[in-house]
Amino acid sequence: MVLWSEGQVWCSPERHGAMSAVFKAQVDWIPLTMGAVRPSQGKTLAVMQVCGGSQSFNTVNQLRILGRWMRMITIPNQSSLPKAFLEFDDAGRMKPSAYYDRVVDVMEELMKFTLMVRGRETYLVDRYSERKESAEALSKRVNQRLI
Repeated sequence: MVLWSEGQVWCSPERHGAMSAVFKAQVDWIPLTMGAVRPSQGKTLAVMQVCGGSQSFNTVNQLRILGRWMRMITIPNQSSLPKAFLEFDDAGRMKPSAYYDRVVDVMEELMKFTLMVRGRETYLVDRYSERKESAEALSKRVNQRLI
């Protein structure tokens, strides 16, 4: 599914000042490489968190670091929802509020960045060191065949 996606939204509850273990375990199942392809690289990413108490930004900060580590293009905007239990109605829909507006803002920005990146992701994540490493590996294979 990561290969299929163009953009992703990561949202985790904040547990003891950090992203939840379940969320981290889910991300850990995404392979860093599949052959010569990094499935997450060049994808756009929006980060959000929900809190049971007062507002914090620990989880969104950790999600940004994790997205950067996975070579994703993380958008500038983010959302943190304090006292999330107060922000949803009985049907599970988010109530109208400034927090709701912020979530919509984040989703709009994710769409805009995803459209800007579309067709350019390979160029944006291209690295000299990886091109050099690939060229050296190819050279070794060619030399081994010649011997």
